[in-house]
Amino acid sequence: MTTSISRRTAIKATAAAAAFPAIVPSSVFGATAPSNRIAIGAIGVGRISRVHDMKEVLKHDDAQIVAVCDLDTHRIAAGQKFVDEAYAKRSGKSYAGTRGYGDHHELLARKDIDAVLISTPDHQHARLAVHAVRAGKDVYLQKPASLTISEGRTMADAVKASGRILQIGSQQRGMEPWPQFRRACELVRNGRIGPLRRVEIGLPGDPAGPAAPPMPVPSNLNYDAWLGSTPEVYYTEMRVHPQNAIEDRPGWLRCEQFGAGMITGWGAHHVDIAHWGMDTELTGPVEIWGKAEFPKSGLWNVHGPFETHGLYANGVHMTISGAFPNGVKFIGDKGWIFVTRSGAVTASDPGGPQIDPLTASDPKILTSVIGPDEVHLMKTPEHHRNWLDSIRTRAPVAAPAEIGHRACSTCLLHWTAMKTGRHLKWDPAAERFIGDDEANAMLSRPQRAPYAI
Repeated sequence: MTTSISRRTAIKATAAAAAFPAIVPSSVFGATAPSNRIAIGAIGVGRISRVHDMKEVLKHDDAQIVAVCDLDTHRIAAGQKFVDEAYAKRSGKSYAGTRGYGDHHELLARKDIDAVLISTPDHQHARLAVHAVRAGKDVYLQKPASLTISEGRTMADAVKASGRILQIGSQQRGMEPWPQFRRACELVRNGRIGPLRRVEIGLPGDPAGPAAPPMPVPSNLNYDAWLGSTPEVYYTEMRVHPQNAIEDRPGWLRCEQFGAGMITGWGAHHVDIAHWGMDTELTGPVEIWGKAEFPKSGLWNVHGPFETHGLYANGVHMTISGAFPNGVKFIGDKGWIFVTRSGAVTASDPGGPQIDPLTASDPKILTSVIGPDEVHLMKTPEHHRNWLDSIRTRAPVAAPAEIGHRACSTCLLHWTAMKTGRHLKWDPAAERFIGDDEANAMLSRPQRAPYAI
């Protein structure tokens, strides 16, 4: 059961915006001239874009969101309104200049757009990023970097070949709002807990869901394009996103067709931080094993409770499990450091006690001064601000494509261990499993035409 949105429908949905100028009056931005603003298009304007990506970019007067794009015309209109109202509130004058698109190719074809935010479901990330950098746009890409390891490699290689700036949404690296992650990694890298031996990462699983019968495809949703490269399956609202609540959690997050579940959803954040502290940002484990529970019925089928392990060439043993507190614990010969987001709760007990964002086996570890000749990690502002700064200066971002790919690929390796139930050996340089054809077949998935990368 599929439907499509014609070019005429997309144009009709954005006709009102087209009648207005695309440049916000200077009164909105003060001294920032239109010619000096970074023009941005937002691709995917649902929950994460509204509460995070567009929201953060709208704070800065040297950038301007000039266009939004979505496969749901209701969300196109809501995205236009969201941006227009933000600029109107800033200027105290009415504004309706944000253009809307139902096809990302049309947005990317605009020569006046410098960069894009990609805030879509996981299965669209790599493909859209490849299209964007090949169109000459700089990119802010929501994590995880890709649906498969193969797609992630294609994305990272395309970014490198293009010379464009791409920031993966690993915002725990920024000094705002969680500077404790950088502090923890810097202490670990400088030996404050002695040689690093183990890393424990706490991540929750997802619950199973009920069966969801087929439903008519809403006329406002281009469902075929929404499925993208993944197999054609019947439409039901629980599989996609709520039609009447943009900021509610969408069902696709719990469907393996579109993502791997919490192991990549939260895992991309915490594994990235673990790699930062381990000094393994450009590699991955050499052995992986573990187990997980998967639903036996219902529409939602991502993993539930689990415990997986990864062994690195430097001897560090990483364990990921919902039995640990939500965060990252570095364990060395002389002590440990635990870091998490402010106010985080235990991964396996969302109603449990609050956790201090940065703790250690000895409080003196946390007050240690990093000397001038020691390792000083990259110090950057809020993640979107860092991206905008890098677009202007062409300096490296905090979380470039290759680092984001390696964090995501490590998560997918743990997922592969869950699915196979075997002890796997991995070659991080070749990005292949050693002596395991079945596992290597899971590095990619068949891509449905015409949506293959």
